[in-house]
Formats: sequence, C-alpha cells, structure tokens
Amino acid sequence: MNEITSMIRKRRSIFPANYSGERVSDEIIQEMLENANWAPTNKRTEPWRFVVFTEDGLKTLGEQQAEVYKAGSTRLERFNENTYESLKRKPLAASHVIAIIMKRDPEERLPEAEEIAAVACAVQNMHLTATAHGIGAYWGTGGITYLEEAKELFSLEPNDRLMGFFFVGTPKGDWPEGQKGSVEEKVQWVRS
Repeated sequence: MNEITSMIRKRRSIFPANYSGERVSDEIIQEMLENANWAPTNKRTEPWRFVVFTEDGLKTLGEQQAEVYKAGSTRLERFNENTYESLKRKPLAASHVIAIIMKRDPEERLPEAEEIAAVACAVQNMHLTATAHGIGAYWGTGGITYLEEAKELFSLEPNDRLMGFFFVGTPKGDWPEGQKGSVEEKVQWVRS
C-alpha cells in the first residue's frame, strides 16, 4: 500500500522543456498503454483511444497540428504566428507524444461525462506508470485540442473528442516537489 501512496503523491506534470532529450523505451510506453487499458469504465465502453507519435512521427505531428491550428484559427480570425511555430517545435522536445481520444459509445448508453472520466482515469494510469519508471509526463490540452478541424486529423466521428496530448520524456534534473492544499479544506464529512 505504501508504494501506491508513494506513486500517487510523487506524480507530477513534467513539461517538455524539462526533458533531457534521452529517449524513453517503447517497452515503457507499451506498459503505460496497457495499464491505461485497465481503467474503470461503465458498461465496458472502454472509450480511450491513443495515437503514439515518436521518432520522425514527432515532426509529422508538429507539422500537422500547426496546419490544423492555422486552418482553425484563421476560420476563427485569431491566428498567431508564434503559436503556429511553437506547435511545430513542441513535440520535438519529447520522446513520445500520445494523442488522447475519447471514442463515444455509438449507442450513447451512458452520459458523455462518464466516458470522459473513464479516459481521464486511463491517462492517470499512464501517468502513474511513467512516475514509477522515473519518466516525466504532461497532459496538455492546448493547441489544437478543441478545434473542430483536429477531428479530421485523427479520423474522429462527430461525437468523439480529442482530449489533448500526453507528452513523455526523460526528465533532466531533480524530480520536482509537490504542493497541494490541505485535504480538510476540500472534504465535508456527514455522519448522520
């Protein structure tokens, strides 16, 4: 039990700027994905889907998401050249980038929020596995995540969702310390 508690409390978002450039083994990534697959899911819809980018695929992701951003932001009249260039470069700082997708139950047997929560549980399993291996990870929801044009990039159905990108890399320097507020401020007990 102490190991589980330790991993939960040690888990941190470690950003690509803090990666050393050393590649994470595909075996660790595969273990992260397998553990993600064991997340809880109501009605066994297992709505999580992942697309893993590595090696030259990182450059491909950067170029593709920059173009999706350009199309979507031009449509919304808020294009920014610095954001465009950043989207091209950011994946290159990671060993792997995993697109996080929620595949909606075609029969919609349960509320969408439950499937989103199941995907979040799957990502938490990936993050805890990365932590256990001393691997840095970060779930980012910026960039193209909420652009309608991103759905085409991942061949998503209208009710599916791109939920962001999970950046993975070997951290440089010391593991960051955590800071959380008191749990007592967030919990109410009712005993009668």
